[in-house]
Amino acid sequence: MVLLSLILLPILLLLLYFIVRPRPVTIPIKNRHVFITGGSSGIGLALAQQAASQGARVSLLARSLNKLQEAKESIRRSSGLDVAIFSADVRDHDAVQKAVNDAGPIDVLVVNQGVFVPQELEKQGLDEIKFMIDVNLMGSFNVIKAALPLMKERKDRLPASISLISSQAGQVGIYGYTAYSASKFGLRGLAEALQQEVIADNIHVSVVYPPDTDTPGFEKENEVRPELTKLLAGSSGSMKADEVAKKALDGIKSGSFTVPCNFEGHMLAIATAGLSPQRSFLMAFIEVASVGVLRLGHSPLVLEMDHHYFFRLLLFTSRISWMRIFGYNKFHHSIFRN
Repeated sequence: MVLLSLILLPILLLLLYFIVRPRPVTIPIKNRHVFITGGSSGIGLALAQQAASQGARVSLLARSLNKLQEAKESIRRSSGLDVAIFSADVRDHDAVQKAVNDAGPIDVLVVNQGVFVPQELEKQGLDEIKFMIDVNLMGSFNVIKAALPLMKERKDRLPASISLISSQAGQVGIYGYTAYSASKFGLRGLAEALQQEVIADNIHVSVVYPPDTDTPGFEKENEVRPELTKLLAGSSGSMKADEVAKKALDGIKSGSFTVPCNFEGHMLAIATAGLSPQRSFLMAFIEVASVGVLRLGHSPLVLEMDHHYFFRLLLFTSRISWMRIFGYNKFHHSIFRN
């Protein structure tokens, strides 16, 4: 068996080298128009600062004009460069379309807006659920629909990019993130199908999966998170907005479809690769070779590990921690009964 594996693995690697598509690409940033939604704070602002420092012409879109003006001044102070700002709600397609038309043709579109209200589904109001779906998912459709025609008609024909900022909660479902995860999982389906539609126009789609990120929004979210959600989501650690922005921008420039931001994100990317595009034949090889190890079946000897191996293991240990801390017998019966 070992000898057979040693023979088959190089053959598999060679096969993937020839069949992996699309091929690697470099998407230039300097002297190109980078349009970022949700750009007035957090990851969006950090992305804007880094893109501007690399010579991009940057446009920001967000709801609050005051915050946009503060972001513009912040970028001017840090880089000496000016950026264009547009106030619009991504839920309003007409307002987004006007902003995009005023900004001009886009080379790199970063769909970064996002809202989150953590809560168990049973307790969460439908108005909050609709709000997250409308901003995170429908807002992304509105932005892309508005920008895509001019992106296809760009004159330079250099590689262009559409990037969607998702979340690790868009790779694996997390307790208390039922609605939020649904809105972020939807971005992957959007991206996979869209990539097939726009690849002939030399437009490359990326999905970025940050962990918890130190932003003003995260601070507010953490105040209302269910305790078990804090245990689960916090296990992956947190990152600074500028760290996530660097990972995201590097992924965008390399045309990577899946852009993880930390070690746990890389493991999740391998475990949940599915049929997503993969430019690197080496990463494709790792995904193919590792999928069986990560899957492992539903053996009780491996704590019922499935394709979300690390999070299933984490969930198991978090269940124990939860009960030690809170002593919830009802929770024990409900979550261990399977």
